[in-house]
Amino acid sequence: MKQILFIVNPISGKGRREDVASLVESRLDHSLFESQVVYTEYAGHAAEIAASAANRGVDVVVAVGGDGTVNEVARSLVHTSTALAILPCGSGNGLARHLQIPMDMERAIDIINQDCVHTLDYGRINGFPFFCTCGMGFDAFLSQKFAEAGKRGLSTYIEKTLTDGLRYKPETYTITSINSDGNTELLSQKAFLITCANATQFGNNAMIAPQASMKDGLLDIIVIEPFLAIESPAIAVQLFNGTLQHNSRVKTFKARELTIRRNNEGPVHCDGDPFTTGQDINVSIVPQSFKVVVNPEANGHNENGMMIIGEYMQQWRKQARRDIKRINKALLERLRKK
Repeated sequence: MKQILFIVNPISGKGRREDVASLVESRLDHSLFESQVVYTEYAGHAAEIAASAANRGVDVVVAVGGDGTVNEVARSLVHTSTALAILPCGSGNGLARHLQIPMDMERAIDIINQDCVHTLDYGRINGFPFFCTCGMGFDAFLSQKFAEAGKRGLSTYIEKTLTDGLRYKPETYTITSINSDGNTELLSQKAFLITCANATQFGNNAMIAPQASMKDGLLDIIVIEPFLAIESPAIAVQLFNGTLQHNSRVKTFKARELTIRRNNEGPVHCDGDPFTTGQDINVSIVPQSFKVVVNPEANGHNENGMMIIGEYMQQWRKQARRDIKRINKALLERLRKK
């Protein structure tokens, strides 16, 4: 019988974390797995628990939470025989969506019961592991503002995009990359953002690299040139329907490794978590280096583009209605004070 450990982040984005123990009891295949459920108590605790589990030879460790929890657990499992599984209940769920793990927790446990394990690639940015994306420019700037907001979710992301995004100034970068043949290429230009993608998306079905694969031993590099404000809606639609690579402002290529130089130190992000680096940034892929429980019925392509836009717009409309009510209430309070 295999050992499986569920690591639950009790404060991640959303979802029924309080029901995990009962869901595991009722839904997990106990003829296949001997299970345990533990809860994190502080930042970094998930990484410690996962590392200990890997050292003990636990077969599967399940990250129950959002992208931050998944990253913590995954980086402790690379280069071990312990497989990562995901019960997504965060605000973005980027890796889970790329792997086509259901957002419904019961169905996600059903995927675990099928016990289909693949060995996948992961990336490193200045030595820090990432599993979906890393990058610099606007997305790193926005990740920093998002982290400072203290509130997660798609509505906060949209709010920060519309407010702080107006103050962002693109930088000039020099990219030295090594492609699949070992040849070196050089690119120097001003960019709105540079994303290095191991998986297809940031999260929330924002597909920055729709052709990315976690099995090809390569990173998909996306360079978005500065663009006019009037072009923003088209770029946003293409981001969510998986056609961003067709935009004339977007350059894409694949690389095993790259060094990026910029004029000043500043933020970068690693699976959405921001940190500060100097002028030189090194990014590389580590092929076939960690085990993951995958959806055996995944079709190799993410959901239909129009379905993704529909889901996005539905979430946006619901949040917009709530925000309008909140704004109206604030305006009425101000009027009363006057």
